Amino acid sequence: MDYSDVSTIAAWITEQGLKGASEAELMTGFCSACRDAGLPLDRGLALMDTLHPVHEGRAFRWDSVEEIQAEFEYGPTSSGEAASNWQRSAFYHLWSNNEREIRRRLGFGDPIDFSMLDTIAEAGHTDFVAMMHRFSEAGTIGEMDCFFSHFATKHPEGFSDHDLAILRKLVPVLGLAIKCIALGRIARTIAEVYLGEDAARQVMEGKISRGKSERISAALWFSDLLNYTKISDSVPPEEIIPLLNDYSEAVITAVHESGGNVLKLIGDGVLAIFKSEVPAETCRAALSAESLLREKLTKLNAARAADGRATTDVYIGLHIGDVFYGNIGSQDRLDFTVIGPAVNEVSRIASMCRSVDLNLLISSDFAAAIPEQQRAALACVGRYALRGVQRAQELYTLDSARLNG
Repeated sequence: MDYSDVSTIAAWITEQGLKGASEAELMTGFCSACRDAGLPLDRGLALMDTLHPVHEGRAFRWDSVEEIQAEFEYGPTSSGEAASNWQRSAFYHLWSNNEREIRRRLGFGDPIDFSMLDTIAEAGHTDFVAMMHRFSEAGTIGEMDCFFSHFATKHPEGFSDHDLAILRKLVPVLGLAIKCIALGRIARTIAEVYLGEDAARQVMEGKISRGKSERISAALWFSDLLNYTKISDSVPPEEIIPLLNDYSEAVITAVHESGGNVLKLIGDGVLAIFKSEVPAETCRAALSAESLLREKLTKLNAARAADGRATTDVYIGLHIGDVFYGNIGSQDRLDFTVIGPAVNEVSRIASMCRSVDLNLLISSDFAAAIPEQQRAALACVGRYALRGVQRAQELYTLDSARLNG
């Protein structure tokens, strides 16, 4: 492999990174191209921490012969067996000692003193090199502070000095391309986690101008917890966040699994929308989410009760109407959300659940939008004037709606 190949491979990596190829595609293409050009690569792995509420990072693998999982996500390495494995790795040695490279000539008597080296040696690899490329403070996001990689060969003579020189020139280019893709992934993750999937998609597509919105018809969901204030006053403070997380998880997953989008978490409250060109379909999806939530709450409350922890229920208001969906706020702080009288109305409907002692209330507009067969399953609970809403209206619930308590 000569230096003209280095330029060709570096140009390919750059082009693929600009095109937005996945990290696994970059890793696979890089290793294959190096091998085709004469570099005796037989195994490669790259990993980098990320910014994600669940995963600590992502890793990308390549093998010249064996079919292996090209990429995988890994969880926290701060405790338990994961921490032990991490602390025995070549990468941890590099990171903790702030070194850039470490090599083990496995076929020539070097110690097998890091995790995975025994497996690599047993597979017939004769030489192993691990590298770390640390980012500066300005280039660090969360725990994403460096790019790790390792490479192994089965060549009888191991890596030559020339081979290592080639890797030292090319791996930083690979790391930069993978970091570029990872940053895009992080941006999407943050947007989805904090804005919701649909709002995040629109923001990532460039809809970030203040005042830019569209008028849509949507089924609206507003829910909150029964007796949250009373519970928060009676349980230990350290139990409040786990309680909110447990019930928020049930609500949010029920909405998402039914095709809805959660827009707001307001204390113990949740604002969500269901969009479709056909009103009956949006209403059907919202009712499906309500039914699914009740199943999740039954299991959740049983599990929490078995642990001696506080349990509760979820009040839900359902409505349908036209809203403005888009960016609201100042030049320095925008919120991608829905506004309009229908949003105020659905929150008032949900708050009425306490007064009528039901965990589900449905507006007359929502009731009128669902198919007649489903409408027959509704029961009118009375006509009410909602605070801040000009018109009084009849509210409905399901015949099978469960009383709180």
